[in-house]
Amino acid sequence: MTTRPQFPDEQSKSGQFERQEDAFRYFISSDGSTPFPAEAGRYHLYISLACPWASRTLIALKVKGLEEFIGFTVVDPVRDDRGWAFRDGPGYSHDPINGFAFLSEAYVASDPGYRGRVTVPVLWDKLSKRIVNNSEDDICRMFNDEFTSHANNTDLFPSSIRDEQEELSRFIYGTVNNGVYKAGFATEQNAYASACIQLFKSLDFLEERLSKNRYLFGPGIVEADWRLFCTLIRFDAVYHGHFKCNIRRIKDYSNLHGYLLDLYQQPGMAETVNFEHIKRHYYMTHEEINPNRIVPIGPLEDFTAPHCREKL
Repeated sequence: MTTRPQFPDEQSKSGQFERQEDAFRYFISSDGSTPFPAEAGRYHLYISLACPWASRTLIALKVKGLEEFIGFTVVDPVRDDRGWAFRDGPGYSHDPINGFAFLSEAYVASDPGYRGRVTVPVLWDKLSKRIVNNSEDDICRMFNDEFTSHANNTDLFPSSIRDEQEELSRFIYGTVNNGVYKAGFATEQNAYASACIQLFKSLDFLEERLSKNRYLFGPGIVEADWRLFCTLIRFDAVYHGHFKCNIRRIKDYSNLHGYLLDLYQQPGMAETVNFEHIKRHYYMTHEEINPNRIVPIGPLEDFTAPHCREKL
């Protein structure tokens, strides 16, 4: 029996979830090579704290110390058939920049013919009144590389590990970040099983890698660590049950769990995590998976517990 897909336009005939491509890929530059210069106060980030992709851009913004130069607005975590909405509530608000009621208005303002799914994050240019970019990968890279006159000297993409980090990031994205969605949004048993098995093979590999180093590339935190963090922090609360990624919990992995606690306890990172938003979004939005929209109370987790990762 085949179940109805969450996003019909992104489902293959064999029941596999195939994520759409990002539609807006314009770039901010510090050298004047693009129409979007790296000016303080010009850009605004629209995000959801429920979304791992959007959360990663907020983390990059904070790690680079750019909060005074690039503002951000959080949407309502519960997305209905009208899409992401701007409403006042705990941890989210109306749109102070354009007065949009829905994020889809930003997409239509940028491309009146846009017909794809409306996603977060969105990096908005207040001067030209359009979306610059809706790719979390591009946005993180621009925050790191192009705002050097405003940002601190933290480097999320060190040149010394450029190729290795790109390779590991592709692996993490394909089998972990997007792997949980491939399992959760699958509409055929074989598609689900294949994605779930590959996901846990990847987690086993990362568990072994983290047995030797505090972070993915040694003693320093890079973008690939935050990429992995955004999935790990949601795993036991959402992906384990809601997406049926239930071979193990992250709590069952000694190294991955300690690593997760370590990253969560880095300055400012707890502010990027809102479990109320995370659970309400997944359990209330994905009605094809959870038709009763019941949001679980647990699990209980102390992310401030000692992690002992400094010993590595």
